[in-house]
Amino acid sequence: MYRLISLLIGYFIGCISMGFIVGKLTKTDLRQKGSGNLGTTNALRVLGFRAGLATFLGDILKGVVAFFLCRAIFSDFGFMAGVYAGVGTILGHDFPFYLKFKGGKGIASTIGFVLSLAFVFSPFFAVVTIGVGILGVLFSRFISVGSILFSISIPISAFFLGMPIEGVGLFTALAILAIWRHRENIKRLKSGTENKFTLHKSVQ
Repeated sequence: MYRLISLLIGYFIGCISMGFIVGKLTKTDLRQKGSGNLGTTNALRVLGFRAGLATFLGDILKGVVAFFLCRAIFSDFGFMAGVYAGVGTILGHDFPFYLKFKGGKGIASTIGFVLSLAFVFSPFFAVVTIGVGILGVLFSRFISVGSILFSISIPISAFFLGMPIEGVGLFTALAILAIWRHRENIKRLKSGTENKFTLHKSVQ
């Protein structure tokens, strides 16, 4: 039962769409601009650095809050309760019910989730996975490439660092979801039309 409740708590926390809120504050509906996505990358490109940073930090915070909240509520199952809450947060971020299930791609919330696990599982887990994502962006200059590599590295790192197999399975499912959410980016990468990373505002 704790799994389902943690998942639901995480989902509703994840439904707090920072991209939507930041867009409202700037009188811009990100769903109608750029890629139409409510995540950090679109906020950065459409609204600029400060809006992108606010979206990024807010979405990271969701993953952290959900993890530690459910870990505290279900102290007897602390670690896995936090994991299910993290999964729920990403699902809520990707598929918010009040926005017709059209949200972001879950990468920032996943970063918050991974950072939380660094405190209770292994700091090396966060260093490796986030490091892979950062290097992916730096070498390719595509945020989508870094995001995909980051997502794939999570279940692999979890497995080799000895995370319970249930957690590894959940992270594998999240990696598959992340790749699917980036399917349009993958098509643009193949066609050479994907936008490269830039800190400059660029309304599309």
